Amino acid sequence: MKVVRADILGFCSGVRRAVNSASDALDSSSGGTVYTFGPLIHNPIVLDAFARRGLRVLSAGGIGSVRAEDTVIIRAHGVPPEIVGKLSGTGCRIVNATCPLVMQSQRRAADYASRGFTVVFAGDANHGEVVGIEGCAVESYAKNGFAPDFLLVRDVSDVDSLAAQGKIAPSKKTVLLSQTTFGITMFGKISARLSEIVPDAEIVSSICPATHERQSALERLCSVADGILVVGGRSSANTNRLLAVAAERCAHAALIESKAEIPAEFFSLGCVGLRLARARPTTLSMRSRSASCRAPFCRRERVRSIRL
Repeated sequence: MKVVRADILGFCSGVRRAVNSASDALDSSSGGTVYTFGPLIHNPIVLDAFARRGLRVLSAGGIGSVRAEDTVIIRAHGVPPEIVGKLSGTGCRIVNATCPLVMQSQRRAADYASRGFTVVFAGDANHGEVVGIEGCAVESYAKNGFAPDFLLVRDVSDVDSLAAQGKIAPSKKTVLLSQTTFGITMFGKISARLSEIVPDAEIVSSICPATHERQSALERLCSVADGILVVGGRSSANTNRLLAVAAERCAHAALIESKAEIPAEFFSLGCVGLRLARARPTTLSMRSRSASCRAPFCRRERVRSIRL
């Protein structure tokens, strides 16, 4: 069996920044508890390793228990301004590990909201990044005297439904933004349909370069492999989109978090492609049906001073 890895692997820069921030915060802690608000990244193996070092996950309901000597890390996906305000009120140390590209999207959404635009946002409901960006937009609408007009869409049918309700209309100033990990092809379809309904709509692609690179690398991999293993967290929107791309192009496609989950059928394929999600720091290798996978937690040259 031949195993082919995608030509782009490992942490994206935003995830690497968050992981390094968490590691540094644990190393420099002087006795207080170190938290992340929500899961730091979507990688259960890395999260488990951090938990063993003492990193705790904080929810909105637990903010009242945070002490001044504690540290709270804002996860890579970001949080709404309301959460930052509540954390500041505890007097704790706040480490902002939000991906810089997500922060850019937060500022952009707030800017359009401040000018009264309808913000049509292509993304996943309840995803941490989307919740944070919507919170920035809603706060900006309120500060500038506008009613909230943030509309979440996942596909073209959502655009049509909102248009039928009059929420998307040619008379409204409209901008299209997106989650940084949104599907490139679907964003193009949504953009085209929105432009038909609102010809003057502003289209701003917020999909990050790492998403473009990884989706393109996966498409290349599918052209030479009999099956694709997508390695990543099941809770990750990006990982699930990569799986969907693989399933469209390959007869065999599976999402795994560890070597134990490799489906038996893959060991009989002539060529297996490995695709790691953005929050996955390693490679995975298969040598034979019997044992043969290894997945170290991180690549030292890519993540500095991290103990997992």
